[in-house]
Amino acid sequence: MAHQVPPLPYEYSALEPYIDSQTMTLHHDKHHAAYVNNLNAALEKHPQLANKSVEDLLRDLNSVPEDIRTAVRNNAGGHMNHTMFWQIMKPKGGGPPAGRVGDEIKRAFGSFEDFQKQFNDAGTKRFGSGWVWLVRSKAGKLEVISTANQDNPVIDGHHPIMGNDVWEHAYYMKYQNRRPEYLTAWWNVVNWDEINKRFK
Repeated sequence: MAHQVPPLPYEYSALEPYIDSQTMTLHHDKHHAAYVNNLNAALEKHPQLANKSVEDLLRDLNSVPEDIRTAVRNNAGGHMNHTMFWQIMKPKGGGPPAGRVGDEIKRAFGSFEDFQKQFNDAGTKRFGSGWVWLVRSKAGKLEVISTANQDNPVIDGHHPIMGNDVWEHAYYMKYQNRRPEYLTAWWNVVNWDEINKRFK
């Protein structure tokens, strides 16, 4: 079955004032949809891949035929990244993390505030388009990393726990070139319940 864009788990305006309704509409209905459409078009050339999940495709990119490998990397990555992104946000979110992920963040980074600072710094310094992530590394440690374009950390063997989109399409209509302001505001919509599920 062809890959599909999942519906938003809330209204387009639900994350106001931190993320505006117009951005959410374009981001979900146009940008995410384009990744899914492009992925499906690439996979049509190799029907034997039709039943593979995006995660399986990305974890074993070298097994993807070379003629579509770049398209799969970019578009399966875009699909996987955005599917997570909608889920780890919610209206009236934010605050300090509770549960196991909160405990592990304190253990790994010293405090939630130190983690936020490192996460925001990595997102600010990502040159061009990309993502900033909290991952469990191949070595089993919590780390903050950033990736270019739509690359997902599973490509390098990491487990992505949470990530923020720092492509301009994620914030430009409201924040223009003020990426650090967007990164700071984003913590007000973080869905720690969902992130705890991903952590487990």
